[in-house]
Amino acid sequence: MVDKDDFQCDFENKWCPGCGNFGILNAMKQALADLEMPPEKVLIVSGIGQAAKTPHFLKCNFFHGLHGRALPVATGAKTANRDLNILVNMGDGDCYGEGGNHFISAIRRNIDVTLLVHDNRIYGLTKGQASPTSERGFVTRLQPHGPRSDPMNPAALALSQGAGFVARGYVGNREHLTGLIKQGIEYSGFALIDIMQVCVSFNRVNTYEWYAERVYDANRAGHDENDFRAAMNLVFEDKEKIPTGLIYRKQTVPFSDRLGRPGPDALLREKYNPDKVQNLIDSA
Repeated sequence: MVDKDDFQCDFENKWCPGCGNFGILNAMKQALADLEMPPEKVLIVSGIGQAAKTPHFLKCNFFHGLHGRALPVATGAKTANRDLNILVNMGDGDCYGEGGNHFISAIRRNIDVTLLVHDNRIYGLTKGQASPTSERGFVTRLQPHGPRSDPMNPAALALSQGAGFVARGYVGNREHLTGLIKQGIEYSGFALIDIMQVCVSFNRVNTYEWYAERVYDANRAGHDENDFRAAMNLVFEDKEKIPTGLIYRKQTVPFSDRLGRPGPDALLREKYNPDKVQNLIDSA
């Protein structure tokens, strides 16, 4: 039996007290335990940022990559070993800014990973610049007049590119978030969970109180997650309402299945033959 304490790590955590990342971390532990996934069967991949520090605080396999480049690493890992359960932790700037093209490519390829985006509408690690999801006019230390660009709509972008699993969570409802993460892990294909996360140090607008007045469970309100048009309408709702829950789900064929299995075992267990490599070099 797997317990969430099996993922407990002694690495010192320096997130700010009250940071929304703690809620995501605990929801991940609970989801993995509920699904009976032992630490040795889990791989966490991350980029750069406060969100990307998440795998440091979990006792399991992890790969800490470059800013915006977590999804290519996850793609390689899943291609080499499709039996791995892979979760990717990225921030909104990390994923939708520096990693924007990789985000779109992962959707189009339909990589069988669960992407958890810690969306706090700001860059937390580098002390509070506006991110791709910051509202136009959102004042920061470096942008006294706020960004001139309109905010990105990640869920709408994912839907438009054919994502088969799109969800939105909120750190203030950990039980609900845990359920979404479990569904994302169990889904066969690329699963996006855009998580409304609170930065208590640098974002004094989108606070716990602010979200409490706006978030609601769309599925309980009657939303049909199998209806694409309804999903698109949902993610373009009035900004004073923030629907959470499973926005859209459809059956898909993941990237590793499109490639076809190279042999009876995972690619990483294929025997390395240096002669073949040398012959290829010599013939070049």
